[in-house]
Amino acid sequence: MPREWSIQQLARAAGVTSRTLRHYGDVGVLRPSRTAGSNGMRFYDEDALVRLQRILLLRDLGLSLPLIRDVLTGHDDTVSALRTHLDLLEHERRQLDRRIAAVRTTLTKTERGEDLMADEVFDGFDHTQYRDEVIERWGKEAYDSGDRWWRGMGDDERRDWTADVRRLNDDWTAAARSGVDPAGPEAQELARRHVEWLTSVPGTPAHGARGKGCREYVLALADMYVEDERFAANYGGREGAEFVRAALRHHV
Repeated sequence: MPREWSIQQLARAAGVTSRTLRHYGDVGVLRPSRTAGSNGMRFYDEDALVRLQRILLLRDLGLSLPLIRDVLTGHDDTVSALRTHLDLLEHERRQLDRRIAAVRTTLTKTERGEDLMADEVFDGFDHTQYRDEVIERWGKEAYDSGDRWWRGMGDDERRDWTADVRRLNDDWTAAARSGVDPAGPEAQELARRHVEWLTSVPGTPAHGARGKGCREYVLALADMYVEDERFAANYGGREGAEFVRAALRHHV
């Protein structure tokens, strides 16, 4: 007989409450493999364990339950599910590595009595890391304009802006994993948000731009997302970046 766990056993093992598991079942994210007895006791098999593992990971990444349900739909194969799970964990590890580096820099400079740079301290986000590439592609004035804009923001503004970018990237990754059509309404709404974000950053060719100039810039960036693994990592890897590119191409 296949191994299974009661709702209390699973809740204890996963570090959640039985009420949470019942809620996951009610909204269609994690249904029990069977129920038994007059009180409808819920039991879960090994496939449910794998699914719950993915649900908790996606929750940690900030995804809502409806979006998690969409991501998991069509991914019932255990091996495929685990590969996707691993990809997301590796993406999260890269993000964590950046934050660790930022804290280490802050600690080192504090111990030495050196001046701290807000962009080095804040959440591991270093807008200077692509300085040379920006200057080579779009000129020094483009970089300087964006740099003045970034340094001119307060810490709260930087935090909000970075959180918005992270949410956009996570939404792209989730949409790519869910297998939606790049030309469909969900992906096209993400593309609209993406272009809106690009045109809001001073110093870029897309800032305040319309028409052909903005279109060429967006298409060039879309190709860069796929070709450069540093950018592709923001969307869960090359496959995710290809999804973003397809959606942006259709959008513009």
